[in-house]
Amino acid sequence: MFTGLIEDIGIVKKISSSKIEVETKLEGISKGDSISVNGVCLTAVIVNKNSFIADYSPNTDKITTLSKLKQNSNVNLERALTMSSRLGGHIVSGHVDGTAKIETIENLKNFYKIIFSCKYNITSHCVEKGSVAVDGISLTISSLSSSGFEIFVIPETFNNTIVQFKKIGDEVNIETDILAKYIEKIADKKTNGISLEMLKGNGFI
Repeated sequence: MFTGLIEDIGIVKKISSSKIEVETKLEGISKGDSISVNGVCLTAVIVNKNSFIADYSPNTDKITTLSKLKQNSNVNLERALTMSSRLGGHIVSGHVDGTAKIETIENLKNFYKIIFSCKYNITSHCVEKGSVAVDGISLTISSLSSSGFEIFVIPETFNNTIVQFKKIGDEVNIETDILAKYIEKIADKKTNGISLEMLKGNGFI
């Protein structure tokens, strides 16, 4: 489990169709630890002094952008939560739902506005002012449509994540808020849809 608060920008040293090695400044990584790489939860199987190696499955290769990474690509890194960690972002599982494409990037001096296009299976679990993980970064959706969403990125996030390297046309990994998925499941089982009464009855509001 992760928070979506990026700890380091790593550099891909080697990558194949099932294995990735990432150089990092993060300390305290042990074999078997979960690490979020661009929002994808991976397990460190080999840990070297300044890098770790992780395997990833064909399904992960299919639904994420890992296969598009190359040697020297920059990646967002976050170590898994501990029991004493503060939850500064939102609950992120590291199980990517799919990808989105960057349509526009606008520099607004104090903020960056980015618009993404994606499939309905992504937007159906998004709400305005709700949380979304973009390449593992916890962000807030400012506006939403059936074909995509818009976010604003503060300079602190921009300068300390790989957002600074992104350009129009790039694809990113997306994980929607897990709470939306649970609400949908409850709604499907108990009602004909999501209503104010349903949300109150199940303790969401």
